[in-house]
Amino acid sequence: MNKLEEELNRLAGSENVRVNEPMASHCTFRAGGPAAYFVTADTRDALTALVRFLESSGEKYFILGNGSNILVSDKGYDGVMIRLGKAFEDISRDGGRLIAGSAAPLVRVSVYASDCGLSGLEFASGIPGTIGGAVYMNAGAYGGEIKQILEYADILYHKDGHSFVQRKSAEELDLSYRHSSLKEYAGTVLEASFVLKEDDKALIKQRMDELKIKRQEKQPLEYGSAGSTFKRPEGYFAGKLIEDSGLRGASCGDACVSEKHCGFIVNKGKASASEIYRLMCEVQEKVRADHGVSLEPEVILLGNFAD
Repeated sequence: MNKLEEELNRLAGSENVRVNEPMASHCTFRAGGPAAYFVTADTRDALTALVRFLESSGEKYFILGNGSNILVSDKGYDGVMIRLGKAFEDISRDGGRLIAGSAAPLVRVSVYASDCGLSGLEFASGIPGTIGGAVYMNAGAYGGEIKQILEYADILYHKDGHSFVQRKSAEELDLSYRHSSLKEYAGTVLEASFVLKEDDKALIKQRMDELKIKRQEKQPLEYGSAGSTFKRPEGYFAGKLIEDSGLRGASCGDACVSEKHCGFIVNKGKASASEIYRLMCEVQEKVRADHGVSLEPEVILLGNFAD
């Protein structure tokens, strides 16, 4: 056992530290190599101590949500993958507000809101991410976005050897299409408060059911994926550009451009992360050649993808 592992065991508890943990079982692409260290932070204190240590020591780390927007290299991730534990999954209501921990799944939070007769989270009822990831990237679907309902988020920052929590409003987080200020000023979402509107529970559920049917009809939910593979270029739709380039059904091993929705690259069986990445690059090259448009990945790439 090296010094890094010893310190992770001390800060998080040895029962919460795994070595060479396969990441295919922790991301929705169902592909990728192992994380050198996979650590579960059970409490805010444990998370703060871990972040302070890793920042101060210069060790590479990544805060993992539901793994619904990442692709880990087949070579693995040579850093510390931190998963937030059960203490970060709490959901509560305060009048028209809903307060949720960063590890709470969006699906569960939207159902909780529906059961409370609170409307505004229906759009998120099928997004396979967590509250933390949703705030980080201003998740959205079917005309709804986190920025429309977010009141504030408590963020853990680390600077000059000190860790501290700041409460940031939606405006202060500079939320825009698939963006927040957390991408420039790294911080970890601890919890978030959403301002919702009271409505009839049956009507809320009806809207959620209608969106579920739309997703089932238009998205390849039967396969592993990370949702939309590329961001929407200004003035275009990524899926339409890919389709117009004749790439519907294009494949690299078991990685495939979905025939149901060309904006999705899916894992049809045992695709490797390298196959998924190569197909992403091929799509980018073809679309750029055909349309002069550069597609920017929405998927976060972790690890070394160089041949």
